[in-house]
Amino acid sequence: MRSLRSLGLLGLYVGAQVVALLLAVPFKSAGLASTSNPNNPVDPLYIIVLIVLVPIPIIWGAARKGGPSTLRALILLGISASLFITLSAALAFVLPAPFYLGNPASGTIAYVSIPVAGIVAVTLLLALAIEPQWYVVDLAGFVAAGSLIALLGISFGILPTFLLLIALMVYDAIAVYGTKHMITLADAVTEMKVPILLVMPSEPGFDYTQSGSLKQQQAKPREEREAMFMGLGDVVIPGVLVVSAFISLPAHALAFGIGGNLVAAVGALLGSLVGYLFLIRLVSRGNAQAGLPFLNGGAIAGYVVAYLAVFHNPSFGIQLAF
Repeated sequence: MRSLRSLGLLGLYVGAQVVALLLAVPFKSAGLASTSNPNNPVDPLYIIVLIVLVPIPIIWGAARKGGPSTLRALILLGISASLFITLSAALAFVLPAPFYLGNPASGTIAYVSIPVAGIVAVTLLLALAIEPQWYVVDLAGFVAAGSLIALLGISFGILPTFLLLIALMVYDAIAVYGTKHMITLADAVTEMKVPILLVMPSEPGFDYTQSGSLKQQQAKPREEREAMFMGLGDVVIPGVLVVSAFISLPAHALAFGIGGNLVAAVGALLGSLVGYLFLIRLVSRGNAQAGLPFLNGGAIAGYVVAYLAVFHNPSFGIQLAF
C-alpha cells in the first residue's frame, strides 16, 4: 500500500486538471474570469502578493492560544463559500434550467443549481468541522482545486500565466529550502485538518483526526510514515497553464478533430507529470521538497514543446496588452 500513495496523489492531481478543463468553458461563459484583460502581465502580481502574504498571519495565529481553532473556522468558511460560488456556476450547466415561480410576469426565477450547490457546500463544511478524515479533506480539496484552476486559467493569458508560474517556482524554492516557513505552514495546516493539503495514507483505515503534525510524521523512519502530503498549490498553480492554453490558443483542428489548443494543454499537463515523477523520487527519500520548481518547470517545458510542434512559431501564444 505504501507504494500506491504517490499514485493516489497522482490521480488527484490529474483528476483536478481534467475537472478544470471541463469547467473552463462554462466558467468563461458565465463571466467568472477575475480579470477583464487576460493578457495584462500586471494582474498575476496580485495573486503572487496574496500567496506570499497569506502564510504570515496563519503561522502567527497558529502559534497563539486559541489561534488554530479560529484560523480553522475562517479557512473552512472561506473554502465553503468559494465552493458554493463555483458549484453554483458549474451545476447550472448540468441541472434543469431556471424557471419562473408562478406568473412569469412577476419575474421571480428559481435556480435549481443554487440550493443544490448550497447543500453540497454545507455538507462538506459540516463533514470537515465534525469528522475531517483524510477522504473528506481530499474530496473538498479536489473540488476546490478543480474550480480554482479553472477560474485562474480563464483569467490569465499565456504571458501572465508564465509570469505567475515562474515567480512562484522561485518563491516556493526559497520558502522550502531557504526560510523554511512553508514547512512551518504545512505543519500548522496539518494539525488544523483543513483541505489545503491533500492526504494519501498508506492504509485505508488511517485515522487523520488522530494523526500527528507533519513534523511528527517526518520524525518517524520513512517506512513507518502513515501518509504522504501534497500542497493544494502544487495542484493548482501548474494547472493554470493547462487551462490557459486551452482557453487562450486557437482551436485549429488537427488529426481526429482535436484542436491545437487542447494539444498544447495536454502537453503542459504531461510536462508537469514528468516533473511530478522527479519530485516523488526526491520525496520518497524522506525530506520535504518544494513542488512548484518541478511541476511548474515541467508544465512550461511541456507546453513549449507541444506549442512548437503544433503552431510552428516561437511566439508561444504570448500576447501583451495593458
